[in-house]
Amino acid sequence: MGHGGGGLLSAELMTHLFAPAYGNETLAGLADSAVLSLGGARLAFSTDSYVVRPLFFPGGSIGDLAVNGTVNDLAMSGARAAYLSCAFILEEGTDLTVVGRVAQAIGTAAVAAGVTVATGDTKVVETGHGDGIYLNTAGIGLVPAGVDIRPQRATPGDVVIVSGPVGAHGVAVLSMREGLEFGADVVSDTAPLGGLVAAMLAVTPDLHVLRDPTRGGLAASLNEIATASGTGIEIGERSVPVPEPVAAACAFLGLDPFYVANEGRLVAFVPPDHADAVLAAMRDHPQGAGAAVIGTCVPEHPGLVVARTPLGTTRLLDLPLTEQLPRIC
Repeated sequence: MGHGGGGLLSAELMTHLFAPAYGNETLAGLADSAVLSLGGARLAFSTDSYVVRPLFFPGGSIGDLAVNGTVNDLAMSGARAAYLSCAFILEEGTDLTVVGRVAQAIGTAAVAAGVTVATGDTKVVETGHGDGIYLNTAGIGLVPAGVDIRPQRATPGDVVIVSGPVGAHGVAVLSMREGLEFGADVVSDTAPLGGLVAAMLAVTPDLHVLRDPTRGGLAASLNEIATASGTGIEIGERSVPVPEPVAAACAFLGLDPFYVANEGRLVAFVPPDHADAVLAAMRDHPQGAGAAVIGTCVPEHPGLVVARTPLGTTRLLDLPLTEQLPRIC
């Protein structure tokens, strides 16, 4: 399970097993989506699989995740998604009413994201060999001219911005899965981010890095960027917005909200001369209304992420070994 959690074990699986087997420069970037040159156009291409349990949770479903997750992976390269594929892996005996609800959620989310589900596939496995419904989606989109967004471009001096409060998705899924109540409803943040990224690019095409902190949360994404760029990252713990119900739930369960999955948030590394304008544009967009500056990229401690605590001390935000909450997306 740890190898699918987005942490250190996942990174080792990719680095030591898959990357050597496939062996190509395109894959070597290890970004959320690959940027390809084809017929004179620059395309972003991504694929993802969804095994969330339960299938429906406060604020969304596996269908919403399948669309928004792939659209967002494309957006992290600056691309506006155009087409998706969607494959269903169904367990024998799954109620067709449930399948229909998921399919409808996919269609509704695709319309909201401005993307077309152009092709798909269906497979059925025997009872006991699945968990109701698994989904796989792949997507393609066009990358605008002059846009070069990838984790290797993080540079000392970059301002680190998060698009809104973190941790809601993981806690929402966990609350439904375990029947927990935390005094206030926690709703998943699942949402398409293509429009937000377009608003940011309208300010400047020179965004250095974008990442959506899904599995492994904000901490995992920051570690991946620090490792890829060979720079250090410093954030302020109090600067990271965490909803009060999420903070309370994490304190009760012994979780760190920085490691909890999100499905409608992004973290951006922006050159300092554009940071104020980009932040203002984000706050003017519905998906970035809660955007906040959380730190900077620094030349010290290359490859490491450090958080400043309210007590004035610092702590290392390491890449998690596994995921705190499995089956979250």
